[in-house]
Amino acid sequence: MRVTGLSARDFRNYERADVELGARLSVIVGPNGAGKTNLLEAVYFGCTGRSPRTSNERDLLRRGATAARVTVTTADEDGEHRLEAAFQPGEPKLLRIDGATVDNLWATELRPLISVFLPERLELVKGAPANRRAHLDQLVAALWPARATARAAYSRALAQRNALLGRIRAGNAAPDSLGAWDAELARHGVELMAARAEAVALLAPRFTVRAADLGLDGRAEIAYRPRSGADTADGLAAELLERRSADLERGFTAHGPHRDDVRLSHASEPLRGFGSQGQQRAALLALLFAERDLLADERDRPPLMLLDDVMSELDAGRRALLADLLREAGQGVVTATELEHVPGHDAPGVTVLRVAGGEVS
Repeated sequence: MRVTGLSARDFRNYERADVELGARLSVIVGPNGAGKTNLLEAVYFGCTGRSPRTSNERDLLRRGATAARVTVTTADEDGEHRLEAAFQPGEPKLLRIDGATVDNLWATELRPLISVFLPERLELVKGAPANRRAHLDQLVAALWPARATARAAYSRALAQRNALLGRIRAGNAAPDSLGAWDAELARHGVELMAARAEAVALLAPRFTVRAADLGLDGRAEIAYRPRSGADTADGLAAELLERRSADLERGFTAHGPHRDDVRLSHASEPLRGFGSQGQQRAALLALLFAERDLLADERDRPPLMLLDDVMSELDAGRRALLADLLREAGQGVVTATELEHVPGHDAPGVTVLRVAGGEVS
């Protein structure tokens, strides 16, 4: 599955943009502020119906426009397909697959899996655990679509348990009524933890290899750090019962998979607190490429790699390595201020898109 074309209307600084992407690597080149990142964002929005940069979709509208629309054309062995995402303030977002309206684009097999690097995504490495949990759960969903429901089911049970804690604190329910929700939360919780643990176990050796490839001297590792030590639903339910009094005092559930973390380390030190900006950047790239390797091996579906402003801070050797990685498997799109920053940009099969003032050529 690959993206063959992109059509954007009134999206960010583009009144109109129609581009074809290369089968392997596309390079978007132009000065700062020209709209390179906006074009990457349009690809992501057209494939997923979401932005990787903002939760306020009004930001996606070109100034003075009333609606934004992105259409992405994809191709697989069955032929071409069209994914459409349109946004108009005050109206529900419109999503279509081959002309048919759908509730979301995430579940369809007619879109590529996507992996995106933006400078602000360094929060995955140095930010709060919630970022890493959400990212890991997306990987689980990509690896095993049937297991993606565990997180949603756990979140619903957690919300119900927290609401019940509030009613008990207000004197409108008895503490014993928590038992049923403890069992429900524990049932979905152990499923979620098992999926996370399996995904990280598969990812870990690939992450170590890619981190070394990208120049992290000293061993880099990724490890799953669950809050609970239980491996059965009964065990997790017992832990919740043990902490029930504290939860009632706080008014929320403080124990369970919603408090898990993923530890990224380098030379046995956590990158979150001790890694330099360059080390954190290399670790994020290693994570994304390790996930690509895993998805290629397990599902034969390497994701579309969208890499923004990744070459500027690398030396010539690492630029060459990164360019080789991008061409190694699947499809990639990378932005650069100078074409010379992307080794092999003149190789067969590489498409170059030049951006200036909201125009693409």
